[in-house]
This record gives sequence, C-alpha cells and structure tokens, in this order.
Amino acid sequence: MKIIFMGTPDFAVHTLRALYEAGHEIVLVVTQPDKPKGRGGRVQMSDVKQYALSCGLEVFQPVRLKDEDSIRRLKETACDLMVVAAFGQILPKEVLMMPPHGCINVHASLLPRLRGASPIQTSILEGDKETGVTIQQMGEGLDTGDILMQRTIPISDQDTGGSLFDRLAQEGALLTAECVEAISRGEIHPVPQDESLATYAKKIDKSMGHIDWNKSAKETELLIRALDPWPSAFSYLNGRMAKIWKAETGEDCKAAPGSVVDVSKDSITVACGSGSLIIKEMQLEGKKRMPVHDLLLGFSIDKGASFS
Repeated sequence: MKIIFMGTPDFAVHTLRALYEAGHEIVLVVTQPDKPKGRGGRVQMSDVKQYALSCGLEVFQPVRLKDEDSIRRLKETACDLMVVAAFGQILPKEVLMMPPHGCINVHASLLPRLRGASPIQTSILEGDKETGVTIQQMGEGLDTGDILMQRTIPISDQDTGGSLFDRLAQEGALLTAECVEAISRGEIHPVPQDESLATYAKKIDKSMGHIDWNKSAKETELLIRALDPWPSAFSYLNGRMAKIWKAETGEDCKAAPGSVVDVSKDSITVACGSGSLIIKEMQLEGKKRMPVHDLLLGFSIDKGASFS
C-alpha cells in the first residue's frame, strides 16, 4: 500500500520500520520540526526523521498541520492510507478524510481505557496488571475511533515506564503491520468503543515526580517505576534533591512519613503514610544513579534523617 506515515519519537520509529521492511511504499514521512534540546540548545532532528532519512524517504515537517500549505502538501501526495504513531499534532477533519482507507493510529493502551497523552506511565501508576496496544480508525475525538485490532501484554512488578514503553513500541509496530495487511485484503472489522468504559491519562510533567510521603508505600513504589526514566520520582534530603530509581515496599512503622527508620549496607528504609519504602537505588543531586550500597560509601545518611 502507499502510506503517508506520521510520527515523531522513538516509539513511532518501530512502527515506521515495520511498515518499511514489510515492503509498503512510504510516500511521505510527516514529523515535528527540528527543535533545540539539552543544555546546549543544539537543534536536533526527531527520531522518526533520522530513521526516514537513513532509508531515503521524503520528510515533511509542518509547524501546523492545519495550515493551508500543509494541507495542500498532503493532498498532492497520493496515498491509500495514513498511519499515525505519537505524531504530536491533532489531525484536522480534512486530513482524516483524505486517504481512501482513512487514517489509523497506534495507541499504547487497551482502548477505551487510558485515552490521552500518558497511557504507558498511567497504567503502572494505577497498578494495572495488564495493558496493550490498540490500532484504531482515527476520528475527530481524542482516541475515540473504532477499534481495528488489539493485543494485550502483562505488566510485571518490575516493569518501569521505560521497559513497558519498549515492549509496547515493538508490539504496536507488529500489530500495525498486521492491521495494514488486513486492510489491504479487505479483512478488517471495526468495533466501536464502549464510551461507558472510557478513562483518560493526563499529560506527565516533572512536578508529578515529587514524592508525597503521606501516601502509601505501594503508591510511592508505583510512582517510582512509572516515572523511570522520565521525569523520575524525587524528594529532598537535607535540601539536596534525591532521585529514587528502585525501591520495594516494607512493613508499617511508627514514624513520621518521610523519616528514615533504618539504614543498612544496601538499603534505606523510609516511613510512608502506610507501610514503608525500602530504597535500593538512588541518585543525589550532582551525582550518578547508583545502588544504595555504593552511594553510602561516599555519603552518610543516618537513621532519623528526613526526606521532604
């Protein structure tokens, strides 16, 4: 099939690669404009653009997809189908109606659960035991289109936002390729979403990572895993930021939330609103991420200290 692909981050690269290697004709790759990143503000291409150029594919980077010039460019590019994966802009109705087979989107949840911006992190935050990917026919609403295909995967107690991202990116790519083949053969059967089951995943920002020690140890442990690697869960120890990367839940203890109740050679135990958090890996401001055992070799943390 002739496909216009729209995507921007690494998650989308997996899907573009799967379609390209399956032999589909990628007539245009649409991605976000180059942007400055990092402390130096160096302008960088999106992950999708880098991969597209490595394959010799034509790239289009509209500032606003709704602009007349952008719409004209898409109309001039004949295609059978548009495939969208984490593009970063809303597609106007005029664009959705262009291809004969419409536009499909790969979404990292089992729709209608967790529509929106952060389904991967939110599935961990909410303690879900499973999640998955959905290929949907795009409509004007936020992730409201008919379901074309779904695949479920389990969430383990060790999964982080990063590890789940990688697994869902791979599954989403494979499922998208299967879906496109089914569409080309006329073997797809859209299923409307049940609106009564819809939930939403709000956008993640850095402030969400600030640990509230009044919450339960389980909630805090889920937060730590969900926000690894970005934006990370953090607290303050003696006025110094401490990012917490790995932890386990422990027993209840009679101490103020945030208080250090035990320090061993390889862990720091902190009281929570209910239960306790046993920190195994941490990163102090200005230092590298490391196991608590290594951290304690160069930094003293005493029982009775307090995280805030």
